[in-house]
Amino acid sequence: MDLWRDKRLRLSITRIGGEYLLAMLLMGAFAVNTGNNLLYLVFSLMLGLFLASGWVSRRAIQGLGRVRIEEGNLFARVRGALRVRFHDAAPDRVRALEVHLGVSGARVEPGFYPGGEAGAGGLVVLHLQPAARGWTGIGPLEFRTAFPFGFLEKAWSYSLDQRILILPHPRSLPPRPEPEGERVRPRPRAGSASPDGARPFRERDPISRVHWKRTAQRGTPWVRTFEDEESSGLRLRLDLREWTAGEAFERELEILSGSVLQARLQKRRVLLALQGVDGSRELEGYTLCWRALAQAEAGAGVAAIV
Repeated sequence: MDLWRDKRLRLSITRIGGEYLLAMLLMGAFAVNTGNNLLYLVFSLMLGLFLASGWVSRRAIQGLGRVRIEEGNLFARVRGALRVRFHDAAPDRVRALEVHLGVSGARVEPGFYPGGEAGAGGLVVLHLQPAARGWTGIGPLEFRTAFPFGFLEKAWSYSLDQRILILPHPRSLPPRPEPEGERVRPRPRAGSASPDGARPFRERDPISRVHWKRTAQRGTPWVRTFEDEESSGLRLRLDLREWTAGEAFERELEILSGSVLQARLQKRRVLLALQGVDGSRELEGYTLCWRALAQAEAGAGVAAIV
């Protein structure tokens, strides 16, 4: 790849680069007017430094490609992370690259890739905060460098044809009354049990299991959980036919998303029953439930949800 002929390469002179270039030209002009050999020598050294900086920074941004985005679980209005993996043809080369990524409807903080590491796989973690749930497009990825002296900034863009799914914000609210016919209380297994963790107090929990230290810390009753207890799981329901698009529907999705997160923290099974104009579906698992809530549309069907 010849970066100087690459249409994806953008060059821009920095402020210090402009000042340095002006000083170099003035030095050359004084050398010509005065015929001073010392000034000629200084001008030659400055020119050599400028050219060496361009050559080094050209190598720093060369040999990158095959970018892949790993999204993970990203929630609306919550700071999350994207893992950007790419092929580095010279992993032992010092690069000092800033990595910029455009994501629709999200604020993305630039990352940094130093280079000079073992292995041929580059990895940069970018932090972002999406504004809303749903599918969103990823814009071009840019590798930028002004290494080593900062005279010129070189930016090489890599186009991406990929979308990521933003999950609903996990709203934290007091637990709702348990629906009739759903058992969400843990079932103790046979045998001895030892304390394993804690969870919020629920109706019919014995007072003897109250976790007093955690209760004092949180200000609300918490009870101890035991490693030999088996959770019966949590069952959630969403009927898309009963809703219209708007703030109330988005709030309901956020409440359900928060319930899924609470179930995950408590290591409980979670099931989501979806009903739409084209039938019903039942999903099990944290990721599947979150993805279904992220794609849900009021008054629509459930067949298009993946």
